[in-house]
Amino acid sequence: MSDAFSLSGHLVDLHTRDIRPATVEVQDGTIARIEPAEDVPNRYLLPGFVDAHVHVESSMLPPSEFARAAVPHGTVGTVSDPHEIANVIGVEGVKYMIEDGRQVPFHFAFGAPSCVPATPFETSGAELDPAAVAALLDRDDVLYLSEMMNYPGAIHRDDDVMAKIAAAQARGKPVDGHAPGLRGDGVEQYATAGIETDHECFGIEEAREKLDAGMKIAIREGSAAKNFDELIPLMDEAPNRLMFCSDDKHPDSLVRDHIDTLVRRALARGYDRFDVLRAACVHPVEHYGLDVGLLQEGDPADFIVVDDLDALNVHQTYVEGQLVAEDGASHIERVSSDVVNQFEASPVDATDFQVSAESDQMRVITAVDNQLMTGEDIVDTPVENGMAVADSERDVLKLAVVNRYEETEPAVAFIQGFGLDEGALASSVAHDSHNVLAVGTSDDAIADAVNTVIENQGGISAVGTGESHVLPLPIAGLMSDRPHDVVARRYEKLSHFVQDALGSPMDAPFMTLSFMALLVIPQLKLSDQGLFDGDSFSFVDRFVDRT
Repeated sequence: MSDAFSLSGHLVDLHTRDIRPATVEVQDGTIARIEPAEDVPNRYLLPGFVDAHVHVESSMLPPSEFARAAVPHGTVGTVSDPHEIANVIGVEGVKYMIEDGRQVPFHFAFGAPSCVPATPFETSGAELDPAAVAALLDRDDVLYLSEMMNYPGAIHRDDDVMAKIAAAQARGKPVDGHAPGLRGDGVEQYATAGIETDHECFGIEEAREKLDAGMKIAIREGSAAKNFDELIPLMDEAPNRLMFCSDDKHPDSLVRDHIDTLVRRALARGYDRFDVLRAACVHPVEHYGLDVGLLQEGDPADFIVVDDLDALNVHQTYVEGQLVAEDGASHIERVSSDVVNQFEASPVDATDFQVSAESDQMRVITAVDNQLMTGEDIVDTPVENGMAVADSERDVLKLAVVNRYEETEPAVAFIQGFGLDEGALASSVAHDSHNVLAVGTSDDAIADAVNTVIENQGGISAVGTGESHVLPLPIAGLMSDRPHDVVARRYEKLSHFVQDALGSPMDAPFMTLSFMALLVIPQLKLSDQGLFDGDSFSFVDRFVDRT
């Protein structure tokens, strides 16, 4: 805790919705008094920002390092779903995130992952049954049931799904949703199952239906899924039921901006200042019951100092009275994070990715930059010596998933959208089970990229033009043990190599790749067990028989 101090400025009170000159007195990390003042400095004091839904692991940083990267942007807390590491090492992964986050001055609110594995159609490293979820919810430091991605199970009242929801409700803890594209009668059925929020709305009409069903909406703008522009008009329609979230932020993106940017963008469009700031601060704190201060007497001294309420340049960030960031620099000291992992994959050979051409036409996943959803196309099969091969001229590339938990044959399909001229990229950040996912122009290149990840027991890699690059992720194959600025630079270098040397037009090729095995987001995806149609929720054949 810090010593007693006071700070004067124009206090932005999000409860009374006014701005007044005041002096804030802090003692032992708490706001002891707020007194009226005159002739205060030309600065504004307001509550710090809260990311209402994020997977910390997607930053490729452990919680302690995530905090160091986030506080310069005025972020003082997150509602964090440790779903990613839970899919790799189960309950121990959730405990790891909690313990690592405790080492730094920052408010991490972790949930109990509800869907591990996310579906029965993929291989993960662990399983959390209703009893395991209930045991996590018994903990005081687990505040909610994380996103219920099995929305068909919720709609049809699957026994395990309902048992997990009931466990949260019995303990008075919120239940998060995840139902991309859900419309019509299913929305009401999903909400009445006990689901309270959704961050997966791709369109405003979808969001309106969920609001009508009583749900709250988290407007998402991450490194891959960007829904702010589509959904921000809701700020005029249902301001009291909105929050802001990032969901997934890769390290280079987190270093640049966070929730602060969403607030600036909303204010620049003329939305009510207090509505916008309440969505960024008050609403997640109240909905999840977070122990995060909102600049009221008796609150934890969690607040930020800005020079202007439109430019919103964060001058200082305080967490529990401690100055944790100033003028873009984090003051949180770096701590040591343990390395935990589960990585059983053996090196692969190029022949492991060969596919016999069974038809002259095949299904192809169509990937879209900065979107989680994919499409499906039917294309003529490129064939060499009886084998279906990649055709970079038509942007028909091979996509492969290598099981990291047990020895099985890789799953192989074809994909468009990555636009590689040569080479391959691979990643052990592959939602949700985090097997090794790769895309490339040849079997040799895919094998090289995959083996580079395997040799490092996790990471992201890119090969081509006679070069090989890798960012090791030794913590569960998801996170680095290096400082956040180092991780951001190395990630950015890898991305530029994929774009400049290998020819991909994507803004975020590794982030987009990481979602190509995410079966709960339609339409066509690839798991370690095969090609999967997210609309029918079933496996489909790679090839199309026209006879």
